[in-house]
Amino acid sequence: MELHILEHSLKVASIAKEGIQICTHGLIKLAFLPSKTRCKFFSLTETPEDYTIIVDEDGFKELPESEYLSVADATWLALNVVSGGGSATSSQPIGVTKIAKSVIAPLADHNISVFMLSTYQTDFILVRERDLPMVMHTLSAEFTLLKVVNGETVAANSTEVTNGFVKPKLALSSVPRPIIHPLSSPSNMFCVTSLDPDTLPSVATLLMDVMFYSGGAKEAVGQSEDSGHIRFFSFSLIEGYISLVMDEQTTRRFPNNVLFTSASGELWKMVRIGGQPLGFDECGIVAQISEPLATADIPAYYISTFKFDHALVPEENIQSVIGALRTNESTGQ
Repeated sequence: MELHILEHSLKVASIAKEGIQICTHGLIKLAFLPSKTRCKFFSLTETPEDYTIIVDEDGFKELPESEYLSVADATWLALNVVSGGGSATSSQPIGVTKIAKSVIAPLADHNISVFMLSTYQTDFILVRERDLPMVMHTLSAEFTLLKVVNGETVAANSTEVTNGFVKPKLALSSVPRPIIHPLSSPSNMFCVTSLDPDTLPSVATLLMDVMFYSGGAKEAVGQSEDSGHIRFFSFSLIEGYISLVMDEQTTRRFPNNVLFTSASGELWKMVRIGGQPLGFDECGIVAQISEPLATADIPAYYISTFKFDHALVPEENIQSVIGALRTNESTGQ
């Protein structure tokens, strides 16, 4: 298996809901007019609390300075596990549970914080740029390490890996990693899908409405907390590939045959992690969720946002997932 270190230098930011209009022009340019920017990595995720942006340095220039824009204080790099060669975004997705024990758990054991972005095409593991030498050292035994330079994939220099680091002892794999944050599962069912970039102009108006206007104050008031529905929508345009995560009701607004669907038409349920904003320094949150899913061989998408984390699991597995995670949650108390 290969671990690709992508060349994008990324910023992670939050836009407050009340300030989204100030940033809309730049966000529309990044999402719908990529030829007008040099941006190659852009992701926008709306949650009930805010909008989370993951964007490369060229894309970040499109966003105005604003009191409503909060930027995480680090530069992040995207890692991608590729099976059997090929490029990161065109390969078949490995799945977050497939890399839970080989990537996510070892990084947690070495106190390296990760920020996850699963897309329709693949899974990106974001690490702080300053942590990269330790990341490489930790994973070098398990993976062929490659880095992307000017679009070309080359071997990562092994001298970058071993400089003075001593590997801590790994945690005992037989001991479950305790889950220390509250879990909840909204009632929405979600679709993880994509569309052909050539069809993007035909649904641009609809997508803009979904991204910036449908979740306004009127809708928030109309949906009671008791309904269990939450506002969640994710759009990514990364190296020319589009990924969308939206609830089933939103997909019905799109014309037939525009969105890609799996043969099974699979629907996903969400597990939302966190009672209070999680922050960026705590290590092991992704591992706490992904390891039990990996043990149970349950596929999952995982999307970290500025304040909370979100795992998506197949609809039919949600009860067993909640049960498994609750068991680990009680272990930690």
